[in-house]
Amino acid sequence: MKKVTSVEEFIELHANFSNLLEELRALVLTTELEEAIKWSSPVYMLNGKNVLGLGGFKHHACIWFFQGVFLKDEHNKLVNAQEGKTKGLRQWRFENNELTDGELIKAYILEAIENQKLGKEIKPDRNKAFKIPELIENKVKTNEQFKKHFKALSLSKQREYSEYIAEAK
Repeated sequence: MKKVTSVEEFIELHANFSNLLEELRALVLTTELEEAIKWSSPVYMLNGKNVLGLGGFKHHACIWFFQGVFLKDEHNKLVNAQEGKTKGLRQWRFENNELTDGELIKAYILEAIENQKLGKEIKPDRNKAFKIPELIENKVKTNEQFKKHFKALSLSKQREYSEYIAEAK
C-alpha cells in the first residue's frame, strides 16, 4: 500500500467513498480536534491523544473511535472491527458515498472528545505474558544476529511479532 502523506491524498485513494470522507472530515474539523496522518490514514487528536480516525476500504468507509468502548452507542452504530483483539476501538461503517446521519455522527464525535477530556481510556497491558512461537524460539537459539535484534525489540514489539507468527495459517 502506498504511503499517504495528506488527507486529500487519502480521499483520492478511496474515490468510491470520496464524498462521504470529505463530509466526515468537514464535520470533524468543526470541532477542536487536530488533524494528522498516522498509519497512512487521517487521525484526529486532542492534546496529542488519538480520538478518532477515518478509514476507507473496498466495500465501506468508516469513522474509528479509538476509545469507542466508552461511547453510549444508544443507536447501535458501532462495531468492534476485530472481535477478541481490540478492546477500546470501535468503528461506524458506511456503505454509501453520502452522509445521512450528520447530526448523530457529530454527537458521537463530541461524546468521544468529552470522554478523552475525562481521561476515559483502556491502556494496553504491557506486562501481559506471551508465548514465543517455536519458529522464533529456534531462530533465537541458532542465529546470534537474529537473537540480538529480537532481544533489542521492545517487549510490546516482541509480543506483536510473536502473536503475528503464532496466528499465521
